[in-house]
Amino acid sequence: QVLSFLVVFVAGIIIGLATSGHINTYFSSQAQLFSTSTVTSFQVSSNKANCNQTQAPCPEIDYLSMDAFIHPMNLTHKLSDDELFWRASMMPYKKEYPFPRVPKVAFMFLTRGPLPFMPLWERFFKDHEIFFSIYLHTPPDYYLNVSTSSPFYGRQIPSQRVEWGSFLLADAERRLLANALLDFSNERFILLSESCIPVYNFPTVYKYLIGSTYSFVESYDDPTRYGRGRYNRKMLPHIKLYQWRKGSQWFEMQRSVATYIVSDTKYYNLFKKYCKPACYPDEHYIPTYLNMFHGSLNANRTITWVDWSMGGPHPAKYEGVNVTEGFIQSIRNNGTLCSYNDELTSVCYLFARKFAPSALEPLLNLSSTVMNF
Repeated sequence: QVLSFLVVFVAGIIIGLATSGHINTYFSSQAQLFSTSTVTSFQVSSNKANCNQTQAPCPEIDYLSMDAFIHPMNLTHKLSDDELFWRASMMPYKKEYPFPRVPKVAFMFLTRGPLPFMPLWERFFKDHEIFFSIYLHTPPDYYLNVSTSSPFYGRQIPSQRVEWGSFLLADAERRLLANALLDFSNERFILLSESCIPVYNFPTVYKYLIGSTYSFVESYDDPTRYGRGRYNRKMLPHIKLYQWRKGSQWFEMQRSVATYIVSDTKYYNLFKKYCKPACYPDEHYIPTYLNMFHGSLNANRTITWVDWSMGGPHPAKYEGVNVTEGFIQSIRNNGTLCSYNDELTSVCYLFARKFAPSALEPLLNLSSTVMNF
């Protein structure tokens, strides 16, 4: 009997302890759940109260917003060049767009600071906002002071130092392309300087570029010391002499070609290592790369007129006294023919350089009568 009593007693203690543990766990979990619910409820109520205090509805944050992905409104970011080029190299395989897409022309200005022809460009862009984007690569410490109504407002990209004749210039060109590629509506990409001007109105330029099957990158074989003479045999076997090309820095290209350019690492690094003065990467890298891999997409000509007749490392610069109706007309139609979508045309140049700031006033006087904007 004593033994039976002890067994029953011990069993009772064990059952009691187990039951007590379950009860404590249950009430602890319920207390924690209640506490969490209370805090969450308090935070939501508090947020709603704050929204009500400002008399504004609470914004609904969508971190996967399609608009933010396809149309970045704020050009400021902290991406390194490697991160930026990787992000810009993404090309969708799906041809259709899941949003209404109006193809835009990205006007990319590579400048040393001020834009003396901004009033002319503002007149050129007026009333065509949905068809273009602007990107400015300036010295890192330069601030472009323009009104909020200007199409140039807030269009400076995160820039770095640029030095003429060095690979930093090619870096800046790719940086402009990469930032412009982040906007999926940009279909054509034109590189311009602060001394460039348009010689046709916006509708003409837009139709010409959007309707083109080809990119406009000058790429030719120059057998002189200014062409083949700049080739470095250390680029072998990846780049051979017969593949070496030269061309104008001022290019225009379609989206697929721009994506190829920012995606390239191998040949970009070869040029960075072996193309140094008197080899100028901005005149050789893109023309050579396109000639090697994507020549069928290129018209092998530039659409930016420039006068090299004076000789030397820089083209002629035109002052205000040089700007006349006849001069602008001679750029628009200089009597030569060029290929456009495999057919001949007399409209070969849409832009021109190099113009001094003194040319602004006469250009503004001619913009409505000659260039029709």
